[in-house]
Amino acid sequence: MDETTRNITRVAATTVVVTDLERALNFYVDDLGLEVVRDAELGPGMRWVEVAPAGGGTTIALLAAGSGFPPGIRLGTPDADAAHVQLRKRGVDIDEHVLRMGDVAPPMFTVRDPDGNVLVLVEGA
Repeated sequence: MDETTRNITRVAATTVVVTDLERALNFYVDDLGLEVVRDAELGPGMRWVEVAPAGGGTTIALLAAGSGFPPGIRLGTPDADAAHVQLRKRGVDIDEHVLRMGDVAPPMFTVRDPDGNVLVLVEGA
């Protein structure tokens, strides 16, 4: 196992783009029985909501259409900067810089696979 592999520790979340966040939240919580594990206002019009089965595990992030958040699978990493450097050395299609939003969200960056699918590496996730 090389250093890049060790820097990805788990599948943290997958995303679902929704047209009405409240309606989707009602469906996932009331109809499916999932629990809200995170519901945070990240800024004006930027709400981050995650749901999961009781007991935890990988979450589903409900992304409002047009929210600006990239849809895709979120992978956990203990060190976004180290993972970014290692993936860049390998020639992986990644964002130029690690995104930092201060105390609002952990450091993260986007990776695109050969077919253009988006993965987001999130520190501490």
